[in-house]
Amino acid sequence: MADAAVEHVPEDRRIASTGFTLAHRRVIVLAAAVIALGGVWLAREVLGPIAVAAVVVIIAHPVRFPLERRGWPKWLATSAVVAVAWAILAALAVLLVVASAQFVAILPDYLDELEQTAASLISMVESTGVTTDATASLSTVLDPAQLVGFAGGLASALLGLATAFFFVLAYVIFMSADAARFARARPVFGTAAGDVIGGRYFSGVRRYYVVNASFGLVVAIIDGLVLWGLGIPIPLVWAILAFVTNFIPNIGFVIGLIPPAVLALVIGGWPLALVVVLVYCVVNVTLQVLIQPKFVSDAVSLSLTLSFVSVVFWTLVIGPIGAILSIPLTLLVRALFLEPDERSATLRRLSGDTPDEAVTTAGTRD
Repeated sequence: MADAAVEHVPEDRRIASTGFTLAHRRVIVLAAAVIALGGVWLAREVLGPIAVAAVVVIIAHPVRFPLERRGWPKWLATSAVVAVAWAILAALAVLLVVASAQFVAILPDYLDELEQTAASLISMVESTGVTTDATASLSTVLDPAQLVGFAGGLASALLGLATAFFFVLAYVIFMSADAARFARARPVFGTAAGDVIGGRYFSGVRRYYVVNASFGLVVAIIDGLVLWGLGIPIPLVWAILAFVTNFIPNIGFVIGLIPPAVLALVIGGWPLALVVVLVYCVVNVTLQVLIQPKFVSDAVSLSLTLSFVSVVFWTLVIGPIGAILSIPLTLLVRALFLEPDERSATLRRLSGDTPDEAVTTAGTRD
Protein backbone atom coordinates (compact mmCIF):
# COMPACT_ATOMS: atom_id res chain seq x y z
CA MET A 1 0.00 0.00 0.00
CA ALA A 2 2.82 2.38 0.84
CA ASP A 3 4.45 1.73 -2.54
CA ALA A 4 1.17 2.42 -4.31
CA ALA A 5 0.80 5.70 -2.43
CA VAL A 6 4.30 6.76 -3.45
CA GLU A 7 3.59 5.96 -7.10
CA HIS A 8 0.62 8.37 -7.15
CA VAL A 9 2.57 11.33 -5.73
CA PRO A 10 2.99 13.91 -8.51
CA GLU A 11 6.45 14.20 -10.00
CA ASP A 12 6.97 17.82 -8.91
CA ARG A 13 6.08 16.99 -5.27
CA ARG A 14 8.48 14.05 -5.24
CA ILE A 15 11.25 16.30 -6.57
CA ALA A 16 10.48 18.92 -3.95
CA SER A 17 10.59 16.31 -1.17
CA THR A 18 14.10 15.29 -2.15
CA GLY A 19 15.35 18.87 -2.15
CA PHE A 20 16.42 18.74 -5.83
CA THR A 21 14.71 20.54 -8.66
CA LEU A 22 14.55 19.00 -12.14
CA ALA A 23 17.39 21.31 -13.21
CA HIS A 24 19.53 20.10 -10.30
CA ARG A 25 18.95 16.49 -11.24
CA ARG A 26 19.89 17.14 -14.85
CA VAL A 27 23.10 18.88 -13.81
CA ILE A 28 23.97 15.92 -11.57
CA VAL A 29 23.31 13.51 -14.44
CA LEU A 30 25.51 15.53 -16.78
CA ALA A 31 28.30 15.67 -14.20
CA ALA A 32 28.08 11.92 -13.68
CA ALA A 33 28.20 11.39 -17.45
CA VAL A 34 31.33 13.53 -17.74
CA ILE A 35 33.02 11.54 -14.96
CA ALA A 36 32.01 8.23 -16.55
CA LEU A 37 33.26 9.30 -19.98
CA GLY A 38 36.51 10.46 -18.40
CA GLY A 39 36.94 6.97 -16.99
CA VAL A 40 36.21 5.46 -20.40
CA TRP A 41 38.83 7.75 -21.95
CA LEU A 42 41.44 6.71 -19.39
CA ALA A 43 40.66 3.02 -20.03
CA ARG A 44 40.33 3.35 -23.83
CA GLU A 45 43.29 1.06 -24.52
CA VAL A 46 41.46 -1.74 -22.71
CA LEU A 47 37.88 -0.91 -23.65
CA GLY A 48 38.62 -0.52 -27.37
CA PRO A 49 39.47 -4.21 -28.00
CA ILE A 50 36.57 -5.27 -25.76
CA ALA A 51 34.14 -3.18 -27.82
CA VAL A 52 35.51 -4.63 -31.07
CA ALA A 53 35.13 -8.18 -29.75
CA ALA A 54 31.59 -7.49 -28.55
CA VAL A 55 30.49 -6.14 -31.93
CA VAL A 56 32.02 -9.08 -33.79
CA VAL A 57 30.31 -11.57 -31.45
CA ILE A 58 26.98 -9.78 -31.94
CA ILE A 59 27.40 -10.14 -35.70
CA ALA A 60 28.39 -13.82 -35.55
CA HIS A 61 26.04 -14.99 -32.77
CA PRO A 62 23.02 -15.86 -35.02
CA VAL A 63 25.11 -18.62 -36.60
CA ARG A 64 24.34 -20.82 -33.59
CA PHE A 65 20.56 -20.90 -33.99
CA PRO A 66 20.23 -23.03 -37.17
CA LEU A 67 22.97 -25.33 -35.90
CA GLU A 68 21.21 -25.93 -32.57
CA ARG A 69 17.92 -26.56 -34.40
CA ARG A 70 19.70 -29.30 -36.34
CA GLY A 71 20.76 -30.96 -33.10
CA TRP A 72 24.32 -29.69 -32.76
CA PRO A 73 25.65 -29.68 -29.18
CA LYS A 74 25.77 -26.24 -27.63
CA TRP A 75 29.54 -26.33 -27.26
CA LEU A 76 29.91 -27.10 -30.97
CA ALA A 77 27.51 -24.30 -31.95
CA THR A 78 29.53 -21.93 -29.75
CA SER A 79 32.70 -23.10 -31.50
CA ALA A 80 31.07 -22.26 -34.83
CA VAL A 81 30.30 -18.73 -33.58
CA VAL A 82 33.93 -18.33 -32.50
CA ALA A 83 35.13 -19.60 -35.88
CA VAL A 84 32.94 -17.14 -37.80
CA ALA A 85 34.04 -14.26 -35.55
CA TRP A 86 37.69 -15.19 -35.99
CA ALA A 87 37.20 -15.42 -39.77
CA ILE A 88 35.79 -11.86 -39.82
CA LEU A 89 38.71 -10.56 -37.77
CA ALA A 90 41.25 -12.49 -39.87
CA ALA A 91 39.82 -11.07 -43.11
CA LEU A 92 40.03 -7.52 -41.77
CA ALA A 93 43.57 -8.10 -40.46
CA VAL A 94 44.75 -9.45 -43.83
CA LEU A 95 43.25 -6.48 -45.67
CA LEU A 96 44.93 -3.98 -43.36
CA VAL A 97 48.32 -5.73 -43.42
CA VAL A 98 48.34 -6.05 -47.21
CA ALA A 99 47.32 -2.42 -47.69
CA SER A 100 49.87 -1.13 -45.17
CA ALA A 101 52.69 -3.22 -46.62
CA GLN A 102 52.04 -2.01 -50.16
CA PHE A 103 51.81 1.61 -49.03
CA VAL A 104 55.09 1.43 -47.10
CA ALA A 105 56.82 -0.31 -50.01
CA ILE A 106 55.75 2.15 -52.71
CA LEU A 107 56.16 5.45 -50.84
CA PRO A 108 59.97 5.81 -51.33
CA ASP A 109 59.52 5.53 -55.13
CA TYR A 110 57.53 8.77 -55.24
CA LEU A 111 59.47 10.95 -52.81
CA ASP A 112 61.04 13.12 -55.54
CA GLU A 113 57.72 13.70 -57.30
CA LEU A 114 56.05 14.41 -53.98
CA GLU A 115 58.71 16.97 -53.07
CA GLN A 116 58.27 18.76 -56.41
CA THR A 117 54.50 18.79 -56.01
CA ALA A 118 54.80 20.15 -52.49
CA ALA A 119 57.12 22.93 -53.67
CA SER A 120 54.75 23.93 -56.48
CA LEU A 121 51.77 23.97 -54.14
CA ILE A 122 53.63 26.14 -51.63
CA SER A 123 54.63 28.55 -54.38
CA MET A 124 51.06 28.75 -55.60
CA VAL A 125 49.75 29.41 -52.08
CA GLU A 126 52.39 32.07 -51.45
CA SER A 127 51.47 33.82 -54.71
CA THR A 128 47.96 34.34 -53.36
CA GLY A 129 49.31 36.35 -50.43
CA VAL A 130 48.73 33.74 -47.73
CA THR A 131 50.80 34.23 -44.57
CA THR A 132 54.07 32.42 -44.07
CA ASP A 133 52.62 30.50 -41.11
CA ALA A 134 50.07 28.86 -43.40
CA THR A 135 52.67 27.95 -46.01
CA ALA A 136 54.93 26.57 -43.29
CA SER A 137 52.10 24.37 -42.09
CA LEU A 138 51.46 23.16 -45.63
CA SER A 139 55.16 22.46 -46.09
CA THR A 140 55.21 20.40 -42.91
CA VAL A 141 52.18 18.34 -43.98
CA LEU A 142 53.61 17.61 -47.45
CA ASP A 143 57.20 17.10 -46.30
CA PRO A 144 58.40 13.74 -47.72
CA ALA A 145 60.45 13.13 -44.60
CA GLN A 146 57.26 13.44 -42.56
CA LEU A 147 55.56 10.87 -44.79
CA VAL A 148 58.48 8.47 -44.48
CA GLY A 149 58.31 8.87 -40.72
CA PHE A 150 54.58 8.23 -40.91
CA ALA A 151 55.20 5.04 -42.89
CA GLY A 152 57.66 3.86 -40.27
CA GLY A 153 55.24 4.74 -37.52
CA LEU A 154 52.56 2.81 -39.38
CA ALA A 155 54.69 -0.33 -39.23
CA SER A 156 55.19 0.15 -35.51
CA ALA A 157 51.49 0.75 -35.02
CA LEU A 158 50.74 -2.54 -36.73
CA LEU A 159 52.76 -4.34 -34.07
CA GLY A 160 50.66 -2.67 -31.38
CA LEU A 161 47.50 -3.63 -33.25
CA ALA A 162 48.72 -7.21 -33.45
CA THR A 163 48.97 -7.33 -29.66
CA ALA A 164 45.47 -5.92 -29.27
CA PHE A 165 44.28 -8.38 -31.93
CA PHE A 166 45.24 -11.38 -29.80
CA PHE A 167 43.29 -9.93 -26.88
CA VAL A 168 40.29 -9.51 -29.17
CA LEU A 169 40.54 -13.17 -30.19
CA ALA A 170 40.50 -14.20 -26.52
CA TYR A 171 37.57 -11.89 -25.73
CA VAL A 172 35.62 -13.45 -28.59
CA ILE A 173 35.89 -16.91 -27.03
CA PHE A 174 34.68 -15.78 -23.61
CA MET A 175 31.90 -13.56 -24.98
CA SER A 176 30.61 -16.29 -27.28
CA ALA A 177 30.41 -18.74 -24.38
CA ASP A 178 28.66 -16.16 -22.19
CA ALA A 179 26.22 -15.30 -24.98
CA ALA A 180 25.22 -18.96 -25.23
CA ARG A 181 24.58 -19.09 -21.49
CA PHE A 182 22.57 -15.86 -21.45
CA ALA A 183 20.48 -16.95 -24.44
CA ARG A 184 19.05 -19.85 -22.39
CA ALA A 185 17.62 -17.44 -19.79
CA ARG A 186 14.09 -16.15 -20.28
CA PRO A 187 13.72 -13.24 -20.12
CA VAL A 188 17.32 -12.58 -21.07
CA PHE A 189 17.42 -8.99 -19.77
CA GLY A 190 15.16 -9.38 -16.76
CA THR A 191 11.88 -8.20 -18.28
CA ALA A 192 9.95 -8.55 -21.52
CA ALA A 193 10.58 -4.86 -22.26
CA GLY A 194 14.30 -5.40 -21.68
CA ASP A 195 14.30 -8.26 -24.17
CA VAL A 196 12.60 -6.04 -26.76
CA ILE A 197 15.20 -3.31 -26.28
CA GLY A 198 18.10 -5.77 -26.30
CA GLY A 199 16.80 -7.59 -29.37
CA ARG A 200 16.35 -4.30 -31.20
CA TYR A 201 19.90 -3.25 -30.33
CA PHE A 202 21.50 -6.51 -31.45
CA SER A 203 19.55 -6.69 -34.69
CA GLY A 204 20.28 -3.01 -35.38
CA VAL A 205 24.02 -3.53 -34.98
CA ARG A 206 23.95 -6.56 -37.30
CA ARG A 207 21.89 -4.80 -39.98
CA TYR A 208 24.11 -1.72 -39.77
CA TYR A 209 27.30 -3.65 -40.47
CA VAL A 210 25.70 -5.82 -43.14
CA VAL A 211 24.45 -2.72 -44.96
CA ASN A 212 27.81 -0.93 -44.63
CA ALA A 213 29.80 -3.99 -45.69
CA SER A 214 27.57 -4.50 -48.74
CA PHE A 215 27.78 -0.89 -49.89
CA GLY A 216 31.45 -0.68 -48.94
CA LEU A 217 32.27 -3.70 -51.12
CA VAL A 218 30.49 -2.19 -54.11
CA VAL A 219 32.19 1.18 -53.60
CA ALA A 220 35.61 -0.45 -53.15
CA ILE A 221 35.30 -2.50 -56.33
CA ILE A 222 34.20 0.48 -58.43
CA ASP A 223 36.82 2.83 -56.98
CA GLY A 224 39.58 0.24 -57.35
CA LEU A 225 38.73 -0.53 -60.97
CA VAL A 226 38.54 3.16 -61.87
CA LEU A 227 41.88 3.91 -60.22
CA TRP A 228 43.43 0.93 -61.96
CA GLY A 229 42.09 2.19 -65.29
CA LEU A 230 43.49 5.66 -64.62
CA GLY A 231 46.91 4.22 -63.82
CA ILE A 232 46.97 5.24 -60.16
CA PRO A 233 49.56 3.12 -58.29
CA ILE A 234 48.46 0.44 -55.78
CA PRO A 235 44.70 0.65 -56.54
CA LEU A 236 44.15 -2.35 -54.25
CA VAL A 237 45.28 -0.27 -51.27
CA TRP A 238 42.86 2.53 -52.08
CA ALA A 239 40.05 0.05 -52.67
CA ILE A 240 40.68 -1.44 -49.22
CA LEU A 241 40.78 2.06 -47.75
CA ALA A 242 37.45 2.87 -49.41
CA PHE A 243 35.94 -0.31 -47.93
CA VAL A 244 37.20 0.36 -44.39
CA THR A 245 36.30 4.06 -44.36
CA ASN A 246 32.78 3.21 -45.49
CA PHE A 247 32.17 2.12 -41.89
CA ILE A 248 32.83 5.70 -40.74
CA PRO A 249 29.57 7.61 -41.16
CA ASN A 250 29.49 10.82 -43.21
CA ILE A 251 33.22 11.65 -43.21
CA GLY A 252 34.61 8.25 -44.23
CA PHE A 253 34.27 9.15 -47.92
CA VAL A 254 36.57 12.16 -47.52
CA ILE A 255 39.18 10.12 -45.61
CA GLY A 256 39.20 7.50 -48.36
CA LEU A 257 39.48 10.11 -51.12
CA ILE A 258 42.45 12.19 -49.95
CA PRO A 259 45.35 9.67 -50.40
CA PRO A 260 44.55 8.57 -54.00
CA ALA A 261 43.77 12.16 -54.98
CA VAL A 262 47.13 13.34 -53.66
CA LEU A 263 48.91 10.48 -55.43
CA ALA A 264 47.10 11.35 -58.65
CA LEU A 265 48.25 14.95 -58.23
CA VAL A 266 51.84 13.79 -57.82
CA ILE A 267 51.97 11.54 -60.89
CA GLY A 268 49.55 13.29 -63.24
CA GLY A 269 49.04 16.84 -62.07
CA TRP A 270 45.79 18.67 -61.48
CA PRO A 271 43.82 17.11 -64.39
CA LEU A 272 44.28 13.56 -63.12
CA ALA A 273 43.62 14.59 -59.52
CA LEU A 274 40.38 16.31 -60.54
CA VAL A 275 39.29 13.19 -62.45
CA VAL A 276 39.87 11.06 -59.35
CA VAL A 277 37.94 13.51 -57.17
CA LEU A 278 35.10 13.64 -59.71
CA VAL A 279 34.86 9.85 -59.97
CA TYR A 280 34.88 9.43 -56.20
CA CYS A 281 32.22 12.10 -55.81
CA VAL A 282 29.94 10.51 -58.41
CA VAL A 283 30.35 6.96 -57.09
CA ASN A 284 30.49 7.67 -53.38
CA VAL A 285 27.94 10.47 -53.25
CA THR A 286 25.47 8.40 -55.26
CA LEU A 287 25.87 5.27 -53.16
CA GLN A 288 26.95 6.56 -49.73
CA VAL A 289 25.06 9.86 -49.54
CA LEU A 290 21.91 9.32 -51.61
CA ILE A 291 21.19 5.58 -51.28
CA GLN A 292 23.03 4.07 -48.30
CA PRO A 293 21.71 6.47 -45.58
CA LYS A 294 18.18 5.30 -46.31
CA PHE A 295 19.14 1.69 -45.61
CA VAL A 296 21.24 2.66 -42.57
CA SER A 297 18.39 4.75 -41.17
CA ASP A 298 16.01 1.82 -41.54
CA ALA A 299 18.55 -0.46 -39.86
CA VAL A 300 19.43 1.63 -36.80
CA SER A 301 16.88 4.50 -36.62
CA LEU A 302 19.48 7.17 -35.91
CA SER A 303 19.20 10.71 -37.20
CA LEU A 304 21.83 11.88 -39.68
CA THR A 305 22.97 14.63 -37.31
CA LEU A 306 23.46 12.21 -34.43
CA SER A 307 25.32 9.80 -36.71
CA PHE A 308 27.77 12.53 -37.69
CA VAL A 309 28.25 13.83 -34.13
CA SER A 310 28.76 10.30 -32.82
CA VAL A 311 31.80 9.81 -35.07
CA VAL A 312 33.56 12.86 -33.64
CA PHE A 313 32.45 12.14 -30.08
CA TRP A 314 33.49 8.48 -29.86
CA THR A 315 36.77 9.15 -31.67
CA LEU A 316 37.55 11.68 -28.95
CA VAL A 317 36.54 9.25 -26.19
CA ILE A 318 38.18 5.96 -27.24
CA GLY A 319 40.44 6.88 -30.13
CA PRO A 320 40.36 6.08 -33.87
CA ILE A 321 38.48 2.81 -33.38
CA GLY A 322 35.63 4.91 -32.03
CA ALA A 323 34.95 6.20 -35.55
CA ILE A 324 34.14 2.68 -36.76
CA LEU A 325 32.27 1.71 -33.59
CA SER A 326 30.43 5.03 -33.26
CA ILE A 327 27.00 3.78 -34.34
CA PRO A 328 26.94 0.64 -32.11
CA LEU A 329 28.18 2.66 -29.13
CA THR A 330 25.56 5.35 -29.68
CA LEU A 331 22.86 2.70 -30.01
CA LEU A 332 24.10 1.13 -26.77
CA VAL A 333 23.82 4.42 -24.88
CA ARG A 334 20.30 4.92 -26.20
CA ALA A 335 19.30 1.35 -25.31
CA LEU A 336 20.65 1.67 -21.76
CA PHE A 337 19.52 5.16 -20.82
CA LEU A 338 16.71 6.33 -23.11
CA GLU A 339 14.64 3.39 -24.23
CA PRO A 340 13.80 2.01 -20.76
CA ASP A 341 12.54 5.46 -19.62
CA GLU A 342 9.02 6.34 -20.78
CA ARG A 343 9.72 10.01 -20.04
CA SER A 344 12.47 10.14 -22.66
CA ALA A 345 10.15 9.73 -25.65
CA THR A 346 11.04 13.17 -26.97
CA LEU A 347 14.78 12.51 -26.76
CA ARG A 348 14.27 9.16 -28.47
CA ARG A 349 12.40 10.77 -31.34
CA LEU A 350 15.14 13.40 -31.67
CA SER A 351 17.74 10.62 -31.82
CA GLY A 352 15.89 8.96 -34.70
CA ASP A 353 13.30 6.62 -33.15
CA THR A 354 9.94 6.51 -34.88
CA PRO A 355 6.70 6.85 -32.87
CA ASP A 356 5.85 3.23 -33.71
CA GLU A 357 9.04 1.99 -32.03
CA ALA A 358 8.27 4.00 -28.91
CA VAL A 359 4.76 2.59 -28.73
CA THR A 360 6.03 -0.97 -29.22
CA THR A 361 8.49 -0.72 -26.33
CA ALA A 362 5.99 0.98 -24.04
CA GLY A 363 3.35 -1.58 -24.82
CA THR A 364 5.71 -4.43 -24.08
CA ARG A 365 6.67 -2.80 -20.79
CA ASP A 366 3.03 -2.58 -19.76
